[in-house]
Amino acid sequence: MPFKRTERVYDEESLYEYAVGALGRQMRTVAEIKRLMRRRVGDQPHGELLVEVVVARLKMHKYLNDTSYAESYTRFRKENEKFGRMRVVQDLKAKGVHGDIIESTVSAAYSGVNEEHLARAFLRRKRIVKPENQKQAARAFRTLMRAGFGSRIIFRILKKWDRDEETLATLEGEVSGQ
Repeated sequence: MPFKRTERVYDEESLYEYAVGALGRQMRTVAEIKRLMRRRVGDQPHGELLVEVVVARLKMHKYLNDTSYAESYTRFRKENEKFGRMRVVQDLKAKGVHGDIIESTVSAAYSGVNEEHLARAFLRRKRIVKPENQKQAARAFRTLMRAGFGSRIIFRILKKWDRDEETLATLEGEVSGQ
């Protein structure tokens, strides 16, 4: 016969300890930590108020700061992953960072960055070589789009690779059709 687990009731201190542990394992945004804590408290009375109190306490102790999270995340994705601006913006939005914070941090990180050089570094990192046919050119195009680079930059790279005009026209048609 399986044992029935009793529901754990969280107070402010135990929920705070849980949140600090979660932040110790991985840096998180305010939205992510709220989501984790809401699952913990469930239908507990005053659970939402408890979550807000713990978030305020975490911010007061400077354990939780969306601006520093966005700066670190943007720097890592640009320098190590070689992702384009659009991909970083999309990822930060998915993590629940406010739009104003995203705009200011991403603009600061990508100011003065030549995205064509960044895209070429991304291609080298992924070991993507000059496409030999239309299928490989389309694969390189889609890979660069997923990495957050604009179609103008991608076409500039493909044209410098001397792809035939028919392939480029087909890819441009796909972009304009979206």
